[in-house]
Amino acid sequence: MTLTQAAIRPVARPSRTSAGQAELYGAVKAMAVRFEFKPGERINEVELARRLNVSRTPLREVLNQLMVEGFLTRSLNRGFIARLLDARQIHSLYEYRAVLEAGIVRAACERATDEELASLRAFVERSRDEPEDSDAARLLELDEAFHLALARYSRNDEFVRALESVNARIHFVRWIDMQQGRRSHTQGEHLRIVQALERRDVDALPALISAHIGRRLDQITDVIRTGYSTIYMRDQAGPATTAPANTTTAGEIE
Repeated sequence: MTLTQAAIRPVARPSRTSAGQAELYGAVKAMAVRFEFKPGERINEVELARRLNVSRTPLREVLNQLMVEGFLTRSLNRGFIARLLDARQIHSLYEYRAVLEAGIVRAACERATDEELASLRAFVERSRDEPEDSDAARLLELDEAFHLALARYSRNDEFVRALESVNARIHFVRWIDMQQGRRSHTQGEHLRIVQALERRDVDALPALISAHIGRRLDQITDVIRTGYSTIYMRDQAGPATTAPANTTTAGEIE
């Protein structure tokens, strides 16, 4: 399920409950994930609190949490600042994801049941039937569901949490990447990964996942150039160019 514009409409003023704080966190994180805060932009806490109909104290707690998670930075004189869309940082996140998922597929190869792998193959085959002209948000949703299923099959909750975290930080770039025609490559690579899992070919899997995930710095730079154009043009273009937030969970493949 992708996050709709409704998810960032002003929310009812929450009490200081975990549910209210979680709702506020989800709304502000969604804005950060899809760069509604423009890169390098100072976050106006008063304006944001008014927009979301919350007080500044719980909002500041959320902003602090998002800073810890890498979505914002903080300056002594300017307060909270939206993260930059930086090619080298994104490249580092891709490298981290490749190493992380190499461990995930090794563990999944050893621990996933035959029934789970059959379910994963069925999911990949259904995904291949998705029309080529499907919305990039839908294609990215399917891709993230595949990778989070692998993490779930590893039987390691830390793998799942780590993958969800890095996915959120590169979600916008991957949405742009998917718009630029990664569809056919992605689906074929998913199938080869599943086939290696079915063979229990633990030695082949790291190379397959690395080839599937890896991006060169120049490739990322090109995607980011498109990303900047999207960010600064979408106010005129309307909601069709608004990236979805990353809301995929590890339990979407039955």
